[in-house]
Amino acid sequence: LILILATAALFAANLFFGSVNIPAEDVVGIITGTDSSIAPAIRFIVVNSRLPQALTAMLGGAGLAVTGLLLQTAFRNPLAGPSILGINSGASLGVAIVMLFLGGTISAGGYSVGGYVAVMAAAFAGSMLIMGLLLLFSSWLKNDLMLLITGIMVGYMTSSVISLLNYMSSADGVQSYVMWGMGNFNGVSLSRLPLFALITLAGIVMALLLIKPLNIILLGSNYARNLGISMRRVRNLLLLATGLLTAVITAYCGPISFIGLAVPHIARLLFRTDNHRVLMPATLISGAIVALGCNLVCVLPESTILPINAVTPLVGAPVILYVILRERHGRH
Repeated sequence: LILILATAALFAANLFFGSVNIPAEDVVGIITGTDSSIAPAIRFIVVNSRLPQALTAMLGGAGLAVTGLLLQTAFRNPLAGPSILGINSGASLGVAIVMLFLGGTISAGGYSVGGYVAVMAAAFAGSMLIMGLLLLFSSWLKNDLMLLITGIMVGYMTSSVISLLNYMSSADGVQSYVMWGMGNFNGVSLSRLPLFALITLAGIVMALLLIKPLNIILLGSNYARNLGISMRRVRNLLLLATGLLTAVITAYCGPISFIGLAVPHIARLLFRTDNHRVLMPATLISGAIVALGCNLVCVLPESTILPINAVTPLVGAPVILYVILRERHGRH
């Protein structure tokens, strides 16, 4: 209940505060539709910028957090996250090819697409390509650890290709790519929000369907097989859910760091349980809180907006360090 109230409070704060100072009564008047005398420019900032940005942060944070939980449970590794399997790297490679190699435009059969649409399409295609490779490897590799290592190696290879593209690109191309790589929640307009929300919610629903199998997997692979749980099917569904969520959020918002890695640990520390019936919703809400909080910090400095990846490590890194130190202390 406290987490839900905190989410609501931070969501409201994202509407009331920003790089442009807008009186609270104007924001209330715009949201409730009771004041028609407010300037169109002010109305545009609240409805077309702050509202979709807050919704994107809430959904994106929840989606990334739950992917981290799925991967940490499936691979039994506290340091597994959306970036560890190389899906983020796939999105980054797609964007790098468009920005650094194709000059920001995709052309095929006489049709050309440029700008934001080209970047989004490239990021989504790159993520889904890596996810397809992982699903293929998943059918060959029986061992979860081997699949995890394969994902890390795929990530290294894509990073290497990105470095080569950066080296051969123009200064403008490199700057555009670096800016995209810093991540932000303000790239999803009101018109683009429905598709983003639909795909993200579909991924979250897939994750929620995995609650029971994940709880059984915690008891051991052999126990799960004895109960008739197909480990390969669960793993493929898990990869599909994490791939879809990571692909769409990275495509729309850039490669956002630490939320997927740190937030599941925050939920575990708060509720002190491994039961996914509690942990899954707690992680979803905690992810929304962290993303909304970080977004609020990014937009508070007047006349400027900070990139989201400048703030998320300040939240995520101390959590991960605490988890590592606690694990070491527990062993001693």
